[in-house]
Amino acid sequence: MSTGQAPVTTGERAPDEVRLAITGMTCASCSARIERKLSKVAGVESASVNLATEKALVAFTAPVTVEQIVAEVKKTGYGATVIDSGERPGAGALLEKLRAKELARHSAPSAPSPAGPSHGEHGDRTDQTDHIDHTDHLDHTPAQDVLKPRLVTAIALTVPVLLLAMVLPAFAASPWLQFLLATPVVFWCAWPFHRAAAVNARHLASTMDTLVSLGVLAAWGYSVVELLQGGMHLYFEVAAVVTTFLLTGRFLEARAKDSGRDALRSLLDLGAKDVSVLRIDPRTRVTGETRIPVGELVVGDHFVVRPGEKVATDGVVIEGSSAVDASLVTGESTPVDVAAGDEVTGGAVNSTGRIVVEARKVGADTMLAGIQRLVESAQTGKADVQRLADRVSAVFVPVVLVLALVTFVGWLVTGHDVGTALAVAVTVLIIACPCALGLATPTALLVGTGRGAQLGTLIKGPQVLEDTRRVDTVVLDKTGTITTGELRLRSIAVRGKLSKKAALTAAAAVEQGSEHPVAHAVVAGARLAHLDLPRITDFQANPGEGATARIKDTEVTVGKDVLFERVDPELLEHARSHAGTTVFVGWDGVAQAALTVEDTVRESSTAAVARLRALGLTPYLLTGDSLSNARSVAEQVGIDQANVRAEVMPAQKHEVVTALQQSGKVVAMVGDGVNDAAALAQADLGLAMGSGTDVAMDSADIVLVRPDLDAVGDAIGLSRETLRIIKQNLAWAFGYNTAAIPLAAFGLLNPMIAGATMALSSVLVVSNSLRLKRWSR
Repeated sequence: MSTGQAPVTTGERAPDEVRLAITGMTCASCSARIERKLSKVAGVESASVNLATEKALVAFTAPVTVEQIVAEVKKTGYGATVIDSGERPGAGALLEKLRAKELARHSAPSAPSPAGPSHGEHGDRTDQTDHIDHTDHLDHTPAQDVLKPRLVTAIALTVPVLLLAMVLPAFAASPWLQFLLATPVVFWCAWPFHRAAAVNARHLASTMDTLVSLGVLAAWGYSVVELLQGGMHLYFEVAAVVTTFLLTGRFLEARAKDSGRDALRSLLDLGAKDVSVLRIDPRTRVTGETRIPVGELVVGDHFVVRPGEKVATDGVVIEGSSAVDASLVTGESTPVDVAAGDEVTGGAVNSTGRIVVEARKVGADTMLAGIQRLVESAQTGKADVQRLADRVSAVFVPVVLVLALVTFVGWLVTGHDVGTALAVAVTVLIIACPCALGLATPTALLVGTGRGAQLGTLIKGPQVLEDTRRVDTVVLDKTGTITTGELRLRSIAVRGKLSKKAALTAAAAVEQGSEHPVAHAVVAGARLAHLDLPRITDFQANPGEGATARIKDTEVTVGKDVLFERVDPELLEHARSHAGTTVFVGWDGVAQAALTVEDTVRESSTAAVARLRALGLTPYLLTGDSLSNARSVAEQVGIDQANVRAEVMPAQKHEVVTALQQSGKVVAMVGDGVNDAAALAQADLGLAMGSGTDVAMDSADIVLVRPDLDAVGDAIGLSRETLRIIKQNLAWAFGYNTAAIPLAAFGLLNPMIAGATMALSSVLVVSNSLRLKRWSR
């Protein structure tokens, strides 16, 4: 199979990457062992295996191949399926749809539709069947549907065993009935644990399943020997109850983990399943609609979207107008008006009118497919706290096996009988399973990054979470971040008896012929005022200065003051006192009016800056614009004048961030342009606005899909909450194991309580992580 080659840059090939779906993992020891084995393969540069998502991300170079990587995983005792391979696209390339300044006009989530046969990541799976582990992987990584019948059977048989052992121990047939009822529980219901333990034993390894399997089999085996010898110290109920509790915990854990993937799954499900494409009938040459699966769409196809239907893929409206709802991906709650020439994103819901769209992106190239890859790569990575947990888990199981053996011998040599010593040793084995430790970080990361995707916040990796906790200063680029980057007409000053309406009519008539952004703002102002613009002749542009044109018999000039022989001092004062860019309009060499256009502050920026302060961050404004413009914007949004850095060149933006860091501040930088890329990379935490350039998004740690400064508060708030949940989980997991093992070793717990406690511990950690699904700003 083709692995997809990374591009050659400086003579050396960048590492290729492959994502694998891993089957057979049950605890952190499993994921840690796969990582260790893969890291030892020549050519593998890094390997990250995530227990919660059951995925691995492997970076490698020649001579190693994808086939060898898959074979190494299988040799370790686990199944592997190639999800995709090749160079992982940068954030900017994946989200190039977001570059246009009017992101509010780009409806939301697109994706490779699961209905399609060939495009994108989903199509890749069909080419990888030779790598799929067809062995009974559900037997050692039980999913809900496989676990449920085992759990139901275990409950049905364990209840009578428990009654016979506790309520009717004197009943003559009780021992043999316990044996008959407990045996299916121990061998069939607990088979997932035994199978996983056996697979690992063949590779001279041990996991939490080893502890469970040994504990259950030891209790059952000892009871059988006692039964055959006529003894009465039986532990059939221990073996059955422990199995039932652990299966219950595993079932709830599987269901909770599946729930944690809901956010990402909902993104994937947004895509339309089929689409009406315009086709020309080869016989009649009449254009008609044909319904096809979305997967058969190709770039250039024209398709129809009616009210209530989803946009099938990323494209451009070529006919019609409507409002589209982009809320499910960008978090923008207000439908956005679109017309011919506007871009729309697959998955957005068409609200009002019929539109015809030309497909521009399909399959894996769509915006939602890019978002999916970013989110999944973040979920596959590991935070530093998780790596510590993995190192502990890797040595934990062997240590527990030794502790259980020492406990067993210790109780024997102190005069206790074999049955009592065995019960205590089994309790140590069961109570010490490090399930919660392995799930503490990945489950929180899974839910947190998924929730972020729903809110339009893409966290690139788990290491970013730690950075958000330390940040105390946020540097905001002005244009495109605090402001929209779109100029609007703000004020008009006139001399003499000339009306503002007449001045604007004359200026806009001339500016109709210009492509300059200032000209667009003047014309837009005239249209907003519903002015009828006269026809012009002899239009001539003066690059960098302005333009002239003839209205009837008068030559009208619009531009800088140098184009006029005389400019009224009042007009010059207006230009100096107003932030923004001022152009003059006049004729016969005399400026008759001054029109000022200004970048538009986003409606949400003031509240967003206040929210950043509430999060404990000190906001700074950074811009290459003039000091007067910068101060005007800072005053509007509530940034202290002392924290304004204006007339800063791109290289100096990087230096400003460095200077703040040298003064002891931990800096987050928010930007959107190429000129922000170096500063984003230098900052302790880089956040790129989705309306920005590819370079900016590739340099950032977090990509904000919404063109809204409030998304910065969402990103930092959610990241901090995710980190807090991770630390809560780890504190519980470490504390539980640390306290429980000594209690078990001294005989203060019995095996049944140990089984219930261990299962509850895992469920508690996963449930705590699921609280992030309800996080809101």
